[in-house]
Amino acid sequence: MIRSATAADVPVVLELVRALAAYEREPDAVRMTESDLAGALFGAPPAAAALVATADDPGPGEGAVVGFAIYHRTFSTWTGRTGTFLVDLFVTPEHRRGGHGRALLAALAARARARGDRRLEWDVLDWNTPAQGFYRSIGAAPQDDWTTWRLDADAMAALADGR
Repeated sequence: MIRSATAADVPVVLELVRALAAYEREPDAVRMTESDLAGALFGAPPAAAALVATADDPGPGEGAVVGFAIYHRTFSTWTGRTGTFLVDLFVTPEHRRGGHGRALLAALAARARARGDRRLEWDVLDWNTPAQGFYRSIGAAPQDDWTTWRLDADAMAALADGR
């Protein structure tokens, strides 16, 4: 089952973010706290939104959150319309290949379409070939002519301060 995240989901979503960081070979990179995540998802205005996937298998884990998709709105000057950027998608290893990732993306695509968005975009690590294969299987394609660039907090401060 896919549903919108609630404030009660914040602790487990943060746990899953940490699991994603470990999978992406950066286990110590997560600085976000539960308060940060709650503010981002439920503050006024929210900076992002999240969907969660829950286990639907009978047993003690039924209804437990096993995956998430965190996303936010974007704008394209090419289309003149909004889009959706998928920040992170993660499903616990024991629930992969059970349709949760596809269901999360399908629900997100439906929400984006209902809002009139023209694009659903995300980044994928170059070495993450399992994810790349999954994304290709749903019809997504890499944008080979584009490279993501980033200013970290220190570089952004230096630029803003004229240094």
